[in-house]
Amino acid sequence: MAELKYMSGFGNEFASEAVLDALPKGQNAPQKCPYGLYAEQLSGTAFTATREYNCRSWLYRIRPSAVHKPFEKIAQGDLTHSWDDCDPNPNQLRWKPFDIPPEGSNIDFTQGLHTICGAGDPHTRHGVAIHVYGCDISMKDKCFYNADGDFLIVPQKGTLMITTEFGKMEVKPNEICIIQQGIRYSVEISEPSRGYILEVFDAHFVLPNLGPIGANGLANPRDFLTPVAWYEDRDVESGFSVISKYQGKLFKAIQGHSAFDVVAWHGNYAPYKYDLNCFNVVNTVSFDHIDPSVFTVLTCPSLRPGTAIADFVIFPPRWSVAENTFRPPYYHRNCMSEFMGLIFGKYEAKEEGFAPGGASLHSMMTPHGPDRDCFEKATEADLKPQRVADGTMAFMFESSMSMALTNWGNETCQKVDHDYYKVWQPLQKHFDPNRKTP
Repeated sequence: MAELKYMSGFGNEFASEAVLDALPKGQNAPQKCPYGLYAEQLSGTAFTATREYNCRSWLYRIRPSAVHKPFEKIAQGDLTHSWDDCDPNPNQLRWKPFDIPPEGSNIDFTQGLHTICGAGDPHTRHGVAIHVYGCDISMKDKCFYNADGDFLIVPQKGTLMITTEFGKMEVKPNEICIIQQGIRYSVEISEPSRGYILEVFDAHFVLPNLGPIGANGLANPRDFLTPVAWYEDRDVESGFSVISKYQGKLFKAIQGHSAFDVVAWHGNYAPYKYDLNCFNVVNTVSFDHIDPSVFTVLTCPSLRPGTAIADFVIFPPRWSVAENTFRPPYYHRNCMSEFMGLIFGKYEAKEEGFAPGGASLHSMMTPHGPDRDCFEKATEADLKPQRVADGTMAFMFESSMSMALTNWGNETCQKVDHDYYKVWQPLQKHFDPNRKTP
């Protein structure tokens, strides 16, 4: 792995070249590009999208990406967008930590994708899917791209060394990366690894609007890091595999050279990473909870104002200072679907049973909230300013879509905690009409 260097920024126009003056001057596709390169545009939006939403980058590469043999369908394992294989299940759901393939399993990132739940349809470019990955080997002479949508990748165990057409990124647990539709990449690992993926079929992820919060809260644009140009001019006699996820299926094409032959690029459509430690938490300093939307890092908006196809929300270490307030997350029913994962530590509202590498799903209008122990402790707690979630990073994929389970998520993974409902059963009745003050 070459030394990692980054440009910082979010949603801006970038330019990067691995060879001096490889970027053409003044024209995107001149009659002859410098060094005999080919000009190729990668469009992440329609050509006619308005300027503030238009996403595209120009790549100057050794060979056009069209130089490959025909795609052929390949096995896709537990990756699916078939949402009718299981009956609907409105129950609170929790999964124990998902398996990590042991060394010797020979499963790479693309082979280790497992779909838990989702909704919508990549054919119509409307919907969302949630996956986990588990792998024990690096991708070799192989790259992957998603023609259906964007991947937001959350490593939980093991660092990912990701080579993209735009350059290299090292993504550690407690960091995330976004690799948008169509971008080719390969994943290397140094140990068996596991993590979560949020996939959106609609638009791309953007920063949420801040409104009265002002300019400096939540995620700061300067902390999003984009790779600088890096290339390899390498022929692969045995064949270099290009894996395409297209309409929910996997296909493979063979070419005789590395896909990472982009010598220079410029544009505003590029992969990026973000360190969750950089998030500037906003919270209450008087009473009551501010809605958890103030913990949103990135959002994929829908056509309904203020309603997301998907939000990526985190619950980082922070101060809690509210007075006369029940401090853990309150009992709740929501018109959104809430999928939670835990990168490390213990989540404040579920200190037992919700483990790193596991997950939970609280579907639309399914009630959920603290277990009895958490409720009792919080009700009697001394309400002085205190630290919350030290040594912990939990996150939530929240969606306006009603999620359906896959067979893998419901049965095959064998990680469903069938006793999850029991955490609320010990809650006692405290009502006494003759005692107004608790």
